[in-house]
Amino acid sequence: MELLDAARVRALLDPRALVEALRGAFADPGELVVPPRGHHRIDDALEATLLVMPAWQREHWLGVKVVGHYPHNGSRGLPVIHGSYLLADATTGAPVAVLDGGELTRWRTAAASALAADLLAPQEVREHLVVGAGNVAAVVPHCYAAVRDVGRTRVWARDPDRAADLVRRWQDEGVEADVAPDLRAAVRTADVVTTATSSTRPLVLAEDVRPGTHVDLVGGFTPVMAEADEALVTGASLFVDVLEALHEAGDLTQPLAHGRLTPADVRGTLADLAARRHTGRVSAQEVTVFKSVGTALEDLVAAGLVWEAHRAALGGGR
Repeated sequence: MELLDAARVRALLDPRALVEALRGAFADPGELVVPPRGHHRIDDALEATLLVMPAWQREHWLGVKVVGHYPHNGSRGLPVIHGSYLLADATTGAPVAVLDGGELTRWRTAAASALAADLLAPQEVREHLVVGAGNVAAVVPHCYAAVRDVGRTRVWARDPDRAADLVRRWQDEGVEADVAPDLRAAVRTADVVTTATSSTRPLVLAEDVRPGTHVDLVGGFTPVMAEADEALVTGASLFVDVLEALHEAGDLTQPLAHGRLTPADVRGTLADLAARRHTGRVSAQEVTVFKSVGTALEDLVAAGLVWEAHRAALGGGR
């Protein structure tokens, strides 16, 4: 069994290939099985959460991700997410590799959002606003580049220094980018808004979102987390990655509890979009919202892709 650390995972993950692999898996999962994930509170004072996410596909791969989410780690200069992914042969159960779970998570999260944006975002994206400057936010432009020719990427974060650091990294990586000093003003001019935070209060408000904007809510995955106000979620064309988002994400559980949203208001899932069971955006003036909480399907696809690239680089087979 081999260990693929964060640097190795990053070197092997091609964002375009990952988006397309996810497109195929969501459109036609075949015999892929995704049991409910374990969701456990580790420490109330730290607001820390443990997620255990298994998935497998007959005669292919079996995998499980164990990840800790520590929202206050940013103030310590540490990643918010730490995790490991165990990949095994589904036919024999033999483990083949342990992959860095944090690196895998951030890339598959951004790639899934880019896949949704391919059917929900405007065709012309002159300005993409990223809210948050953490590890997931850092790779959003690279995944969006697989589906849109983005003019400029902007970032807003509570800590202006972190936003400035991220812009410098993006510029070094060839991304046209700058810091958005005023969040609400930046939302008003954006064609696409991606939030990747652990916020428990709305950051993106309906009154600031222009007609035709696509809003991509990545960060919140517990009932206390909410990155958009209820008016935006209930007034837009709403899509989710998986239906579990309805009872996991505060962006949805809160308006559901207040009677302002019903499950029937969800237009479709990422599987519906990928399989073209739903056409996605239907007008240039439509505001679309994609709310994701993540699924083990994405982890399994990404881990399998990384492992196969690793073996190919070594000149070996599966």
